[in-house]
Amino acid sequence: MSNPSDSDKPQSDKPQIEVVSDEDWKDQVKAEDAKLDAAQDERQQPEESAAAAAGDEIDEADFPPATFTTLVQMFATQAFAAMGMLPGPDGKPSKDLRIAKHLIDLLGVLEKKTEGQLTEEEGQLLEQALHELRMIYVSASSSGQQPSS
Repeated sequence: MSNPSDSDKPQSDKPQIEVVSDEDWKDQVKAEDAKLDAAQDERQQPEESAAAAAGDEIDEADFPPATFTTLVQMFATQAFAAMGMLPGPDGKPSKDLRIAKHLIDLLGVLEKKTEGQLTEEEGQLLEQALHELRMIYVSASSSGQQPSS
């Protein structure tokens, strides 16, 4: 007698195809990612600790007071530097008249927007700074000096 379970299955002459998936590559990718992450963390730790140390050295008392005068001086100093009148971080003056013009224009906007709201001293400071910066800018731009890039 034949086995009933054998007779229920269709008989096929075709061989059974077995699909084998290689799962090892996933483990290799995970291991490589872990190594890269560890290396990235090691590179960032010295930078973060240096930044933290630098942050610890800065005291708020070292900052100038947050006043209108300080704001005008900040923009004026940056404009002077952009016109090549002050040394840059490398110790050499760098000139870009486009930046200087933008900074002078920002001070002009500040002058218009604060009209009638400033003390006499603040108004004089802003007017004097703008006058001086504009004169130097006109001199620098009319002498044929090209902005550096």
